[in-house]
Amino acid sequence: MSLRRVKVLSENEKETVRIVGQVKWFDPVKGFGFVVSESGGPDILLHANVLRNFGQSSVADAARVEIGIQETSRGVQAVEVYRIDVPDAAATAGLADFVDLDPDEMANAPLEPARVKWFDKGKGFGFANVFGRGEDVFVHIEVLRQSGLSDLQPGEALALRVIDGKRGRMATEVMAWESAVTRDD
Repeated sequence: MSLRRVKVLSENEKETVRIVGQVKWFDPVKGFGFVVSESGGPDILLHANVLRNFGQSSVADAARVEIGIQETSRGVQAVEVYRIDVPDAAATAGLADFVDLDPDEMANAPLEPARVKWFDKGKGFGFANVFGRGEDVFVHIEVLRQSGLSDLQPGEALALRVIDGKRGRMATEVMAWESAVTRDD
């Protein structure tokens, strides 16, 4: 009698399927959230570590994502993030501070390297420090949502588009540093 060897695939060797879906919700405090595939099926677990490997610590609800998924003993899980698109602008409210500003001017402001000083999701705002500048930059939760993020952690590296607003320097766009560095503009 001969013995047949059967190779058991590890979690990393399992087949990865690339899908597009929408973030149902993501909670950076809990360290996970869920994605719904455009093609249907069960909710897909998105763990914070997978998101961090992409260079972000959070992702906004309703953001469109392209991810690699695998079937595991715990269900379907994201194993890699390939792309994150911000939620539709119609789904997020605009800031009154930006109403009188030229959208092209805001979009073409240079990206500035910064670190999060603090951010309080409950209050809906926080501050960042731009490297080489003394004043703080105000970061509003709506700007985060429009940028595809849901929260920031102290010390997190960012790239910001900043304007001089009515109440001082304000971020008009926020990107994870890794995303800004690899972005093709």
